[in-house]
Amino acid sequence: MNSPYTQHTLPNGLRVVIETMPDVRSAAAGFLVRTGARDETRDLAGVSHFLEHMMFKGTPNRTWRDITIDFDRMGSTYNAFTSEDCTVYYGWVRQSDIEKQIALLADMMRSEIPEEEFGKERKVILEEIAMAKDSLEHLAFDFIQDKLFAGHPLAWPILGYEDTVADMSRDALWQYFQRRYAPDNMILIVAGNVDPNHIIDVADKLCGGWAASGTDSQRQPPTMKTGTDVFTLDRFNQQIIALSFPSVSSRDELCETAGVAASILGGDNSRFFWNIVQEGIAPRVGAHCMDYTDFGVMILYGSCQPEGIPALYDAIKEQADKITRDGVKPEEVERVKNKRRTGLAVEAETPYHRLTQLMDDMEQYGEPRTVDQRLAEVDAVTVDSIANYFEAYPINIGGHLASVGPSQWPNTEGEPGGNGVSTA
Repeated sequence: MNSPYTQHTLPNGLRVVIETMPDVRSAAAGFLVRTGARDETRDLAGVSHFLEHMMFKGTPNRTWRDITIDFDRMGSTYNAFTSEDCTVYYGWVRQSDIEKQIALLADMMRSEIPEEEFGKERKVILEEIAMAKDSLEHLAFDFIQDKLFAGHPLAWPILGYEDTVADMSRDALWQYFQRRYAPDNMILIVAGNVDPNHIIDVADKLCGGWAASGTDSQRQPPTMKTGTDVFTLDRFNQQIIALSFPSVSSRDELCETAGVAASILGGDNSRFFWNIVQEGIAPRVGAHCMDYTDFGVMILYGSCQPEGIPALYDAIKEQADKITRDGVKPEEVERVKNKRRTGLAVEAETPYHRLTQLMDDMEQYGEPRTVDQRLAEVDAVTVDSIANYFEAYPINIGGHLASVGPSQWPNTEGEPGGNGVSTA
């Protein structure tokens, strides 16, 4: 069977990955830049996200108005996002417009970081940070990251802090841009009804003159903290608790197993749903695996009014202990796997979703994976593989507890021990 992928590396190091989908009428393209929050220093926290904004603000060939209008002229579905690991820019258009789409995105990757737009965009980002502080969920997640990964770049938020964004200079942003947005630190990914040879020619024409920088990410996995941390926020009416445990990396053979286990415990129609939500203990509770290339975290979380938190904590602990000790049932595994299979089948039919999957593959694995390969990983999950996962990564001992909201629960005598209290 012929591979649907064509891979090519330009002399300057830009990697081009193409998936041909001959039975569709559209195509999607995007640049993946290997730079994110975990590549920042504390004094530049938020610089990757700031740069994401500035890529839309003007190039030697286009003003910010031109960029916006050119996207709309193609009828493009476009956006960008910044994560801990990378920054992504993409657009999805009719097949006939894919060269124009790549040209626009490539032009954006050579931004001028216009001085007149820099100050304006700083205000926009400071507003985003202020808005995030109005969300208990956002504050709780940032607090968990801050305490769980203390002293590591993953501890600071993707948006950055008020002081780092307010103090950031255009010169510092420009230097970071020159270092990180180099072709040898980027991947152009295209999926859809395209001619791979034509796409490579387009990439060479548009990007072949970019200078490499020799950038090498020196990433190290964090040391996860244990104990308990409390963040008291009097202005909210709900309390959030989260229990975090070490888990597998995205490259571990048990990664898909960990995701299925999390869904059985805390996804739709899960044990948390039937034994906590439907029992009236809390309206929201779940489990989620955060998997990076070099480590992972399993987070069990829930929220309710402060007086209900002790019962919610006990219920989460009870279900975590049961699944770790007794394992799962075959019908639970099959239910979650079928939902995953359906999702993969649907996503395989559109260039946009295949583009996002390929971006995930390139960041996490360094190689594209076919839908059949993804399905095979789902098929490989069994009752036994989940038992093996929980034997290696138990969620009924140790871990880290975060409590965020108006209550100081647990007090200094609370579980699992070691209490740090912050007040805001």
